[in-house]
Amino acid sequence: MVEVRTEVGHYLLPPHQAAWIPAGLHHQTTLDAGAQTLAVLFEPGLVPVAGDRVRIIAVSALLREMMRYSGRWPMSRAESGAEADSFFQALGHVVAGALEDEMPLHLPASDDPVVTAATDYTRAHLSHVTVSDVTRAVGVSERTLRRLFITHLGMSWRSYLLRARVLRSMALLAQADHSVLEAAIAVGFDDAGAFARSFARHCGETPSAYKRRITEAS
Repeated sequence: MVEVRTEVGHYLLPPHQAAWIPAGLHHQTTLDAGAQTLAVLFEPGLVPVAGDRVRIIAVSALLREMMRYSGRWPMSRAESGAEADSFFQALGHVVAGALEDEMPLHLPASDDPVVTAATDYTRAHLSHVTVSDVTRAVGVSERTLRRLFITHLGMSWRSYLLRARVLRSMALLAQADHSVLEAAIAVGFDDAGAFARSFARHCGETPSAYKRRITEAS
């Protein structure tokens, strides 16, 4: 799993997904141990409707192969050339098409210190965290925590927890040694049916279908 943080959001990047980061956007990226990534940098203007925020997109077979092929032209090259210019222009249009179907793989962020502490604690204890645990950890009442989450994140703590659990489970499901049930338990779901419903609501497919698709693409 790769995580990208900006001032307004916390974006999770499971395997076979890509993060679009507009030029000049201040961000911080962290990688899980063993994660491997590939970055393609574009000249501003090559990607239509680039926008001003991070977006997570699915990496199709075409996009994956074009990203790999772009390694023929490293950043250190002395000059570009017509072939490179044509290739990156085409790749820019492929990325633009993918941006139209961005994935809802992000968690909202806030500069409020209590909310930040609460979200950090929640993500660090996904397998067993309760709202009482969070309120004790950050030193506020449950009523105050509820109000802060709605005000600063636009969602309840419970909704934040469910989304965080689903996003973390996506990384676990991409691992061959994690079954759907094991992934569900690891992120705090005691009931496989509840996990499947939450996963499908956030990702548009069942955990089994997602795992099968990711495995076949590997």
